[in-house]
Order: sequence, then structure tokens, then C-alpha cells
Amino acid sequence: MTDDRTTHFGFETVPEGDKAGLVRGVFSSVASKYDVMNDAMSLGIHRIWKDAMMDWLAPRSGQKLLDVAGGTGDVAFRFLKRAKVGHATVLDLTEPMLIEGRKRAEAAQLEDSLDWIVGDAMALPFEDNTFDVYTISFGIRNVTRPQEALAEAYRVLKPGGRLMVLEFSQIPNEMLQKMYDVYSFNAIPAMGKLITGDRDSYQYLVESIRKFPDQDTFLGMIKDAGFDNAKFRNLSLGIACLHSGWKL
Repeated sequence: MTDDRTTHFGFETVPEGDKAGLVRGVFSSVASKYDVMNDAMSLGIHRIWKDAMMDWLAPRSGQKLLDVAGGTGDVAFRFLKRAKVGHATVLDLTEPMLIEGRKRAEAAQLEDSLDWIVGDAMALPFEDNTFDVYTISFGIRNVTRPQEALAEAYRVLKPGGRLMVLEFSQIPNEMLQKMYDVYSFNAIPAMGKLITGDRDSYQYLVESIRKFPDQDTFLGMIKDAGFDNAKFRNLSLGIACLHSGWKL
């Protein structure tokens, strides 16, 4: 019996079984310029958003972090510096992204506190109740079935563990959202072509943002996965959003 379930890859409809490979292709293509492109796309504001994530998370000494879709290690490095003593596991579907992360200066300084693992957010290669904190930044919209990824997050977190998701979202003001869409669909793919030589990957990234559920819908998904005390905070008018939940 064939599986005919479909999902979206940007604005394109594709078989569910194809999406992971397509996403891997996007990030393999842009891995070497990924951090440069993030700075260009967001005018450096992604760094402020990640710092805001750490402010709300308030890492504590001795905690174990799982950073899913962790790519080049941005969030893991921030977590370890705040926690002082701790351990971070960076998991990503795309090995070239992890390779770029290992090249960064912070990786050498924090080598004993870091693991880099190729893996799938929907089938995490870890035992139940393993981690104190689960983070995923600008990654959950690329997962084929986000609800399954949230269920996996719940499974691998210890009781009392914390989920935090940083993702692009929707601006509540319709006029501002339209203005942002004009910027996104025109400037970002062109910037991708200029910086990475790859327009199509950044066209996909813009489209994937528009296909992702809004803040309240995603909050409901987090609650459906079993998380308690779930809340969200908009960043930069809702261009990005932080969602938080607890395994109680």
C-alpha cells in the first residue's frame, strides 16, 4: 500500500516522504554562507532574538540542552555561556550545517561540552526523560509533521523540563504584514542569490514562513503535545515569536 499523504515545501505540494530530502538539499546548499545570510536577512536582529530566547530561558548550571535543527550552533553556544557548566547536544538533519558549526571558534572552546548529531526531529535518537531543555530555532517550520516533533520533544525532556521554540511568525497588523511580505518575497531571494549564489533556497525559506501556523495556532499544538504553562512572546512586532512550554 502506498502512502499518498502530502505536505508543503514552501508553496509547493509534495509527498510527505520527499520533504526531508528537499529540506536537506536547501540547507546543504547554503551551509557555508548560512550565518552571513542570517545577518543580512535580519539586519543582525536574529542575534537579538536569540539573546531574548536565552533571557526567557535563563539557563542554569548543570543543565543538559538538546538543540534541534541546531545547525551551526548559535543557540547551543549561547546556552553554554549562560549556564557556565552544562552540556549541549546539537542535532540537525543536514550534516554540512553541523560541519560548519564545528569550525566555529566557540566550538573549540566548548568542545568537551558539545555533541553534534545528524538526526530527525520526528524520531530523536535519545531515551525518554534525557534533557532539561529542548530548543528549536527557525527549524520547526521545516519539519514534515511538526506535531510529531513536539511529541518527541515532550518524550525526551525530563519531568520539569522546558521547551522553547523560536520561529518566524505573523505580524498581527495586516498592513504591516503586507509590507513585510513585499520585503520578504523581493529582497530575501535576491539577497540569497547575491550572497550564496542560491535564489531558490531562499525563495523556499520565505514561502515556508508564510505556510507556518500563526502564534495562537502553534500555541495550541504545543498544548496538544502535553506541555503545560504554554505561552508565547512576539519579537519585532511578530516577525518572530518565542513559544515556551513545560513538561510538568
